[in-house]
Amino acid sequence: MARRGPAVATLLLCGAALAAAGCGLGPGSGVGKVDLAVTREFGTVKVSESSGEANESDTVMRFLEGEDEIETRYGGGYVKSIDGFGETESGGHPYDWFFFVDGVESPVGAAEVSLNGGEKVWWDLHDWSASEQVPAVVGSWPAPFTTGWEGHDPVVAVECEGGGAACGTVEAALAKEGVKLSKGSPKGAIRVLVGPWAKVRSDPAAALVEDGPGESGVYADFEEEGGAWRLVGLDENGTKARTFGAEAGLVAATRRFEGPPVWVVTGGSGGAVRAAAEALGTADLRDHYAVASEAGTVTPLPLRSGSE
Repeated sequence: MARRGPAVATLLLCGAALAAAGCGLGPGSGVGKVDLAVTREFGTVKVSESSGEANESDTVMRFLEGEDEIETRYGGGYVKSIDGFGETESGGHPYDWFFFVDGVESPVGAAEVSLNGGEKVWWDLHDWSASEQVPAVVGSWPAPFTTGWEGHDPVVAVECEGGGAACGTVEAALAKEGVKLSKGSPKGAIRVLVGPWAKVRSDPAAALVEDGPGESGVYADFEEEGGAWRLVGLDENGTKARTFGAEAGLVAATRRFEGPPVWVVTGGSGGAVRAAAEALGTADLRDHYAVASEAGTVTPLPLRSGSE
């Protein structure tokens, strides 16, 4: 990972090896195109965007160095700044760079992740006081469904948990991207849970949402009133910022332990689930950690503090 805390020890241990890897080695032959996005504030501020050919010796770190101006620490294993935007602390809140490969936060440093071509790499500088880890995001759509995750093939399963017509909408959106769905839910599949929150919340991975962003990495929650569930948007502090309408749905991704990412397409009502399903596409998901979708309007999550 590209932040302080637990990742630093790993980066220090591999510093000498990283320095050696960057010296005296040719780039090798090309392996394919890699898309790179660099943003701040949970994707709300774009820093740069590029696409280039990766070579067989490229890592996420080396590719970033070729596309953007960066400063590193700890023997080149930790990103301090990108294009002049660096780690900082504001109001007692820590800001650092994090990166995702195909919509999944990497468990190791950027200099340890090799590129094979076809990856979508996303770097983001944000306040991590409410969540030291965001296991998965939706903003690299159609990855990981088209690319797989951490070297695993893209095995995809849609689990319809009372989602009705929304399940077909989700399947159609995936099919449009060339994704072939598996029958059932084989081990290691990237699962998409489609249905009202009252049912989806019983899944162990989806249930992490109710434990807050520190557990799920999802800056959203649901409140129950009179037997009905309503979507709540959280701000970067993990604090309630807005209660959405009854027909607002959620598209989010998380991950339990070291397992595959799990997406949730859900809401408090059937209409809310349909609204969430209709948001599956690059235009609505690009560079967003998660989104709320209501009446054709998509709102990125987390919200900014004080937005209610």
